[in-house]
Amino acid sequence: MTDATNNEAAPSDEISAGGQNDLESMLAASRPAAVGETGGASEAAAAGQRCGVIAIVGKPNVGKSTLLNTLVGQKISITSRKAQTTRHRITGIHTRERTQFIFVDTPGFQTRHATALNKSLNKTVMGAIGDVDLILFVVEAGSFTLADAKVLSLFKPGIPTLLIANKLDNIHRRAEIAPWLKSMQERHPFAEFVPMSAKNKGDVERLYGICAKYLPEQAWWYGEDELTDRSEKFLASETVREKLFRFTGDELPYTSTVVIDQFSEEKSKQHKRLVRIAATIVVERDSHKAMVIGDKGERLKRIGTETRQELEKLMDAKVFIEIWVKVRSGWADDEARVRSFGYE
Repeated sequence: MTDATNNEAAPSDEISAGGQNDLESMLAASRPAAVGETGGASEAAAAGQRCGVIAIVGKPNVGKSTLLNTLVGQKISITSRKAQTTRHRITGIHTRERTQFIFVDTPGFQTRHATALNKSLNKTVMGAIGDVDLILFVVEAGSFTLADAKVLSLFKPGIPTLLIANKLDNIHRRAEIAPWLKSMQERHPFAEFVPMSAKNKGDVERLYGICAKYLPEQAWWYGEDELTDRSEKFLASETVREKLFRFTGDELPYTSTVVIDQFSEEKSKQHKRLVRIAATIVVERDSHKAMVIGDKGERLKRIGTETRQELEKLMDAKVFIEIWVKVRSGWADDEARVRSFGYE
């Protein structure tokens, strides 16, 4: 069992309240056929079923990805203390009883640095608030900043929006939250307020019940056991990027990204599944490259090892991963290169 992580650059280089909102023109185009639509099932087969899209929206680093992972019951969106970690639309699926919840996590809306990358991230957010059944507007309980206001201003009328007052566990005197909730109602006609902590199982269970009543009666779009519409290749890229941010902290600019150069499954007599991955971490400066590699390659090796261990659990496979580091100066300001790296 080896981690072929290379140290050199490859060829160069609670009270209740909550709401409404708009989520995703992209989703309309890529929306899958409802389960049973193509199998000849009659409408009666879907009687009593509910299914709908729920957008999770908020400013950067407010707990959207943690909430998504908790709601889905498995980690599908990367988390980090570093702001602006999520960069893509991540769909998480959770089916219970007769309801299928399709949660969409979005990047935090960027209000600083108008780079090509940030413009792409904001485009994803805007696309994600156009065709949804329900919006979860996530803010930190007791707080409302200019960045929160900017996100709230994007919401269009007609879509129920829940105010998710997250991180309630950080509020020491719960009585203090009531005036804040009143002020929030004056800002937007939220359908309901939902003070909660994404880490509290009871809060999450309550949120399911609240969300379900806003979803339309219709056939499920996905299979009962599906958890995400994202490929394993995409999850591999995101896992590498999470470990990268985790082990470099605030040292490394968030503009660093990861590209998967190879993702293949091979036959193996020893393992049920054998997946081989080659990934490239793209940074903007030589000093960033040295930072990622670390002393004698130890940091890059640790990134590779923890990525492999997590992917093996996620994919139920034996994983071999090779990670390179390349320098691509100014890539975050280059629209063509931003698109080539998988951003919209």
